[in-house]
Amino acid sequence: MPQSSSSSKKHGTDQPDIGGPASKSQRTKMVKSSDDTEKKNLAKKLKELEISVPIVYGNIAFWLGKKASEYQSHKWTVYVRGGTNEDISVVVKRVVFQLHSSFNNPTRVVDGPPFELSESGWGEFEIVITLHFHNDVCEKPLHLYHHLKLYPEDDSGPMSTKKPVVVESYDEIVFTEPSEGFFSRVQNHPAVVVPRLPAGFALPPPVPLEDADKRRRGDTKDHTLSQWFSNFSEADELLKLAAARQQVQAHIATLRRQLSLIDGQHQQLKSASDM
Repeated sequence: MPQSSSSSKKHGTDQPDIGGPASKSQRTKMVKSSDDTEKKNLAKKLKELEISVPIVYGNIAFWLGKKASEYQSHKWTVYVRGGTNEDISVVVKRVVFQLHSSFNNPTRVVDGPPFELSESGWGEFEIVITLHFHNDVCEKPLHLYHHLKLYPEDDSGPMSTKKPVVVESYDEIVFTEPSEGFFSRVQNHPAVVVPRLPAGFALPPPVPLEDADKRRRGDTKDHTLSQWFSNFSEADELLKLAAARQQVQAHIATLRRQLSLIDGQHQQLKSASDM
C-alpha cells in the first residue's frame, strides 16, 4: 500500500465489493445468458464444443533492501498472462485491476497486452482482476481474486533483493458453444486450445493470424520477469505427481516396518508373560 495507509507491515484490509464469483478452480466455464443468445442469434453456435484458454495470474514482489522504508518496502507487479506465455489478447480485450482504496486511482484499466500493473508499497491486500473479452468471445466479464504477496512464507528467513516472492495461480477459461466466427478466428492461435471437430463438420476458412511481430509484442516469453514465472506444463505436473506418489509409497513402507516392529515386540511380551 502507499504511504497513506497504516503502519502495520502485514495488513489485510476489507476491499470494496466488486461483485461476481471468485474463480480459483482449474477450469472456469463462461456460459452466455439467454439475452446474449438472442443478441447473437445471427452467429451460428457450435453445439457441444468448448474452447479453453489457459491463463496464469499472480504477482512478483521485490524487496527494496537498504532503500526500503516503513511505507515503501517493495516493488511489485501483478499480471495475467497466457499459460505458456502466449499472447492472450486474441481473447482478452482489457483487464481491470482493483487495488486497495488507499492508492491513488485504485481502479487501473489496462487496454492491451501485456496485461500487468506495477506499483510499490508495503502492505498485502486482495486485488480484484476483471477480464473483459472481445464481443465475439463473451459479453460477461470474469472476476479473479488474487492476494498480493510481498513477504516469504518463512518470516524468520532473511529477505533478498535478488530473489523475489512469486505467487501464481493457474486456470483454464472455458467458453462453451462458441460461435463459428470466434472459432474460425482463434482455431490456429497458440494461446487457445480448440477441440478436434467431428468428421464431416464444415467450418468457414480460418481467419489469418495477425502478423508475427504484433503477436510477439503481446506474448510474455521475453518478458523481463519471465525467469521467475512458474511452469504449469502437463509434463511438469506429471513429474510432481510421480514424485508425490513415491513419497507416499516410501511413507507407507516406513509405517509398515514400524507396525511390524511393534507387532514383534508385542509377541515377545506376550510370550514372556505366558512363561
